[in-house]
Amino acid sequence: MKIQTLNPATEEILAEYETVTPEQVNHEVMNSRKVFDSIWKKFDISERTKLLRNLSHILVQKKREYATIITNEMGKPIIESLAEVQKCSWVCNYFADNGKKFLEPEYLETDAKDSYVRFDPLGVIGCIMPWNFPFWQVLRFCVPAMLAGNTVVLKHSSVCPLSGNTIQQVVEEAGFPKGVFRHLVGNYIVGEALVKSNVDAVSITGSTQAGKRVAEIASQQLHKFILELGGSDPFIVLKDANIDKAAEVGAKSRFLNNGQSCIAAKRFIVEEDVIEDFTKKFIENIEKQIVGDPLDEKTTIGPLVRDDSRDTIVNQLGKSALQGAQILIGGNVPKRKGFFFNPTVVGQVTPDMPISREEVFGPVAPIIAARNATEAIKFANDTEFGLGASIWSEKYAKENNLVKDVEAGMVFVNSMVISDPRVPFGGIKNSGVGRELSDYGLKEFVNVKSVIMN
Repeated sequence: MKIQTLNPATEEILAEYETVTPEQVNHEVMNSRKVFDSIWKKFDISERTKLLRNLSHILVQKKREYATIITNEMGKPIIESLAEVQKCSWVCNYFADNGKKFLEPEYLETDAKDSYVRFDPLGVIGCIMPWNFPFWQVLRFCVPAMLAGNTVVLKHSSVCPLSGNTIQQVVEEAGFPKGVFRHLVGNYIVGEALVKSNVDAVSITGSTQAGKRVAEIASQQLHKFILELGGSDPFIVLKDANIDKAAEVGAKSRFLNNGQSCIAAKRFIVEEDVIEDFTKKFIENIEKQIVGDPLDEKTTIGPLVRDDSRDTIVNQLGKSALQGAQILIGGNVPKRKGFFFNPTVVGQVTPDMPISREEVFGPVAPIIAARNATEAIKFANDTEFGLGASIWSEKYAKENNLVKDVEAGMVFVNSMVISDPRVPFGGIKNSGVGRELSDYGLKEFVNVKSVIMN
């Protein structure tokens, strides 16, 4: 079977790739285990740290080359692709600086002469990664996993196989032994074969539906799994917020990566007292966006990844309009080649509409009115998702400790939700299981081994 990739900005065919078979998946996992047992787990932490620094250096050195691959495969504006590669360099350096400390034994007080906890690698970790951050999603998972001493087998999205192949090349160029990181080209069949294979754990970033399927298969194999899934993050604006700043950052949060981010602000829940002012200033920020060629550094919004992504958004908007939602700006397709959709703001939205109930993966911002802070938090929590949340308030939120009431894995006050190597990343409810990044993420893929010595 073959996979064909398209440039979403031009609709031109980029390349064609042969997919691996389920039998080949098992063979690759078996080889990965051989590398783990005979080579990689014997490397000292200082040696692995050195290789991470090499990887960081190459990422910066070839940043433009890698960013262009990202933009051509999935349509992200080149400025954002450059930032993505730079962030991958940061995660390498962060774990190179802190990994040894995170993995040091923890000594405990017990009745024994000596009691401590070791953090040993699990073995072979399978990962299934999406197209929307094709370098960052992979590196944020595999850097701590490899530093802990695991080997990694990646099944990347069929949208961006060149990104997956390139990551494998740069890892090997950095000096990691061949086979510590390997990429398998394929579709969901290859992904399922990877989860069913003899891996020790699985990590997936993707849709809730895909995550549930991985969890189902992994559970049958008794494989540990980490799920980073969808989100419908609320962006809560209270009446004591800095409205100018909230409108500016809100626009950035919603339309970053063409609106295709799990942690994008997807529901703008605004107190009635300031909703008119916020909406006006928010639209002013949207009008500054430049839709165009994603390789042009002036472009802020590129195409969606696929044509059917637009169909989904049009369907969500249409159903919501029948329930009373009003398009304030955008809502249409520009007259140009490529899978573009104009940035859109929707008013008169209620929590029961599709653009509020469902995850909207594109440049659409619904604005929902709340009578007060209590109702705003109620609306924010009224979702199957629980990834991130952003609250804008100068005093009220802090004085009333609103963060405790928000059902999410991450809450940011007076800033947009982001991923940061220093902070655990992940959600609750249908947004996932487990954490990535920080020492919490690193320890998801280790054997927490208790040692008692008398």
